[in-house]
Order: sequence, then C-alpha cells, then structure tokens
Amino acid sequence: MPVAKVRGVDIVYEILGDRGPFLALQPGGRRGGASVRGLAEKLAEAGNRVVVYDRRNTGASGVAIEGESENDVWAEDLHELLAQIDALPAYIGGSSSGCRLAMVLALRRPEDVRGLLLWRVTGGAYAAERLCNQYYTAHIEAAQKGGMAAVCAMEHWTEVIAANPKSRAALMAMDPQDFIARMDRWRQSFLAGTDHPVIGVSPAQLRSMTMPACIAPGNDRVHPRLPGQVAHRLMPNAEYHEVLTEDRMDLDVAFEDWEAKEGLLAAIFIDFLRRQR
Repeated sequence: MPVAKVRGVDIVYEILGDRGPFLALQPGGRRGGASVRGLAEKLAEAGNRVVVYDRRNTGASGVAIEGESENDVWAEDLHELLAQIDALPAYIGGSSSGCRLAMVLALRRPEDVRGLLLWRVTGGAYAAERLCNQYYTAHIEAAQKGGMAAVCAMEHWTEVIAANPKSRAALMAMDPQDFIARMDRWRQSFLAGTDHPVIGVSPAQLRSMTMPACIAPGNDRVHPRLPGQVAHRLMPNAEYHEVLTEDRMDLDVAFEDWEAKEGLLAAIFIDFLRRQR
C-alpha cells in the first residue's frame, strides 16, 4: 500500500474506488484501518472513493507519542493526509474513537468536512473509566513497572510491531519517563471531556457542527444508545438510524453484532451520501 509522510510520520493508506466523492473512515480503539475495510469496499462499490488508513500508533503506520491530545493529533494527521492526496473536502466517518476523531476534525477544520458518518458514539461513566484505563493508564503503569520493554509486550503494541517491525525500535528509543509524561497529557485531555454525554465533545460544540451528519448509535456498555441520541438531537443537520435495536449491556463492545449488520450500515450510509449530491 502507499505510504505518505504526514507531519514526520509514515502513514500507510489505500484508496478504494476510482470515482465519486472522497470519504475517509476510522475504526474504533487503536485498531488499524483493516477493521473498516469491509465497510469501505461496500461504500466504494456504490460510487465513492474511500480512504482507509492506519492512524499513527496503529497498524503498519509509524509510531509517535506527541501532542496534547491523541484525537487532536489524529485529526491533524487526517487533514494533512487528505490534503496530500487532493481529497479535500471529504466525508469523514468513524466508529467509537474514530467517531471522536471525525467530530474533532469537523470542529477544528469544518472546511475539510462535507458531512459526517458516525456510528457507535461513545459516552457515559462506564465508557469513560474503561477507556481511560485501556488507552492511557495501562500504558503508563506498564512503563512504570517494566520500562519500554513492558510497553512493547502489551497486546496493542505487539500487534503494531507485528504489522511494522520498525515500531519496536521507535518505542524502545523512547525514555520511559518521557513516554509516561506524554501518555499522561493524553490522559488528562481525554478526562477533560468525559463529563459530556458524548465523550470529548461538549453540547455547545455539537450544536456548532452544521454539516450533514448520519448517526447510528451503539448498543453496548461502552457505546450505549444515549450518546448517539444526544448527538442527533443537538447537531442541526443530523439524521438518526438504529442499526441494532437490542441493547447488549452484558458486553463492553458488541463486535459480532455490528459485523453481522455491516451490510445494513453500508446501505444507510450509501443512501445518505446519495442524497447529499
């Protein structure tokens, strides 16, 4: 796949489709772009050009822990990547953390965003506590206990290193105390937005996003239905579609449920995109 040098970091990407408006899709968590490729293929088959990529610190892209906020860094990377491949403005889509990234880009650079495709919106006290530990505290504690070797041994970084062996050298070159300080900055930025119904985005910010938006709420403990409903109610030009009608409060993330409904989600987004033209 092509590699773009984005703000000093190698970003691995591909473009599916050869005609139509540009879209960029982001998965949840710190997963690589492969996890949204199936959805991207369906959207590309419907006449769109879909950018699928590995964000920094995910998949085969480069490793760099910097900036005050992880999602702000990702949003600026996406802006630069899309600018380099002449894909702006674009529709921006994302699930969970990718949903937050899409909203952050819409807030920071509204001129980049033709519309938003948002699914599995994150919110609530349970999600805030679980994700803060998963994304930040666990990494800080690993570095405190065993330095960067312990960080490299974590499940996420093991997967990143398997996708790009150079990532291990990049991680091992970091001073553990510096890594801890950078992760703590990201943690504090994340915590600052956890009181909002939609984590990371205030009600006033939701009201300010006037571009068309298509929202499919989640159905599990980390992505309950309410955050998507709040986003729909506050965003002036948002529409709301329930892909899964059964709540799964026994699960943190209902991956299998969503995989089974990928075709329906794609159909909802395709219809939305066609009505924007």
